[in-house]
Amino acid sequence: MSRAASARRQTPGAADHARLHSTAGAEEPADRVKAQGDFWIFGYGSLMWRPGFDFVERQTALLRGWRRCLCVYSHVHRGTPAMPGLVLGLDRGGACHGAAFRVEAGAREATLRYLREREQVTSVYLERNLRVLLVDGEVVSALTYVADRRHPQYAGRLELEELLRLTAHAVGRSGRNVDYILSTVAHLEKVGVRDATLEWLAGRLKGTRRSAFAG
Repeated sequence: MSRAASARRQTPGAADHARLHSTAGAEEPADRVKAQGDFWIFGYGSLMWRPGFDFVERQTALLRGWRRCLCVYSHVHRGTPAMPGLVLGLDRGGACHGAAFRVEAGAREATLRYLREREQVTSVYLERNLRVLLVDGEVVSALTYVADRRHPQYAGRLELEELLRLTAHAVGRSGRNVDYILSTVAHLEKVGVRDATLEWLAGRLKGTRRSAFAG
């Protein structure tokens, strides 16, 4: 099965945005995914450029009522319990541009198993089915992972300097938190997504890394 799919780049019209806004943050029953054959997955971080599963279609998508942010303490991949890093999560409020992938019904169980192993290592992410606006104007229910505000690893909204302090030196199983931030910003820029907070942080972390090498 091919993972290649041509992502359309036209911008949804005002009517499309109004239609999605009326259902912002609306959650679909969990069994809807199983009842509809092919299903959609919404990615807002590394899933956008490294999905790791087969899909038959990819579209740019908009999720309203949720925002991409560094709101999850990383105790495994980019930090440790003693020196936690920060990774992306979806938190309530705002809006988030990402990528939606359509997966064939026959690949559902294998895809869900893969995603749960990847995203729920410490159970800080909750699996949700949320309505997203595809770039072609269609509103679909898509499976995604949101931050659990009741989990001890939920960081909430942090000040910029606190983001910098936590990410500057944290290291986990998958490497340095600095590299995670810089890679995320670079990949987001490649797919046309801008994030002022992440870009500010990346700029400061680049300076920190240069200073460390100079010393």
